[in-house]
Amino acid sequence: MAFLPRCLAVLLLLGNTTAFHANRLFQQFDTASRPPRSGPPTKRDGGSMAPLKITNNCGETLWPGIGTQAGTGPGIGGFELAPGEGVDLMVSANWQGRVWGRTNCSFNAAGTGPADGEGPSCDSGDCQGVLDCVATGVSPATLAEYDLAGGNGNRQCFYDISLVDGYNLPLGIVMLPGSDPKLADVPPNLTNAVCIATAGYAAPPAPSGQNGGSGNTSFPIPWEPIQGNAQIASWCPWDLLTIQPDKPGDGVYPYPDDHIKRPTFDPCGSGCAKTNSPQDCCTGEYSDRAKCVPNMYSHQSNKVCPDAYGFPFDDESSTFVIPGGGGGGFETIFCPEGRSSNILKTFKQQLQDLTSASPAKLGEIMQDAGNLTIIMEAAKKMSRGERSRGELGDMGSVGALVVVIAWLVLS
Repeated sequence: MAFLPRCLAVLLLLGNTTAFHANRLFQQFDTASRPPRSGPPTKRDGGSMAPLKITNNCGETLWPGIGTQAGTGPGIGGFELAPGEGVDLMVSANWQGRVWGRTNCSFNAAGTGPADGEGPSCDSGDCQGVLDCVATGVSPATLAEYDLAGGNGNRQCFYDISLVDGYNLPLGIVMLPGSDPKLADVPPNLTNAVCIATAGYAAPPAPSGQNGGSGNTSFPIPWEPIQGNAQIASWCPWDLLTIQPDKPGDGVYPYPDDHIKRPTFDPCGSGCAKTNSPQDCCTGEYSDRAKCVPNMYSHQSNKVCPDAYGFPFDDESSTFVIPGGGGGGFETIFCPEGRSSNILKTFKQQLQDLTSASPAKLGEIMQDAGNLTIIMEAAKKMSRGERSRGELGDMGSVGALVVVIAWLVLS
């Protein structure tokens, strides 16, 4: 991927005051008993830790950012990561936080600000210009969100890929069983979500595949089966592109706009991130299902990344829930292989059963996960254009609260 030149970073300045949405399901869980600490975890965290791995499969250097909302973080909030490299970190087993990627960064020698002394330090995902983030990144940025001790007496783990406030990089999540025996036999095609909405990174359309090391031939990942790279290149509405082309005609951007050339890499903001209006953010008088309706961004992001959280009320239908509390963790992969996953629509019942599955029930779940017929039927539904969450149409919309998270981490 050829990232944009740093001289264009100034166009992101307007996003510096935009706060990311927080997943409403995460807000329901007790965080008072696990105040945020920078980390890394120590014995005072009860000795229970979970792996947090971050891998850069992109062709360019990235600067991942990490925000800790509850529990003990890895002791670092941001760093440089070369292509093909990964880092292995640890967080407390009750950690809640997020990971995102920053692009085209240039810091001063101390990492306390931009190299040129002005504006942001990164073209996308910038966190107040510093290398070691203590605040969440600027929209638009693709988020991996985690709550390792989310519900059911801290025995469940919640996670998602969020595009609610925009998209900047392809991102995948891989569940790491760690020392948790409940997770050791869970099929990877039930847990390993992927969002690839950047042209040139998606494999050709197909109903399923392996997505690199996050799947295997026994348990193929259900794929979004329709969008080719041409469609992926044009999914973002023109007015939400970070870098817009010359106006085709009095500032009117036609849709679809197949004949207007777009940049190879250009982050896409959401309607809420751009306007911060109650109508786009589902806040205030629009914070209920009857009043807040999905907009074009929600519709388009759901098409290219069906497993991602793309609308303020998508949380209950786009959050993965698995057994937790036993040492399992996650890998966040930037620019993963394969295609966007379609797990939640394909294996909804199996995922619901997973959190309380007996050994016998787990056997049935594993049989279903390896059943290509189930995967093919889900792909056919998508191909027929059956409406799903976050899409435009005559449907009840859902709303959420916008939470401004300072991400200040206690030492």
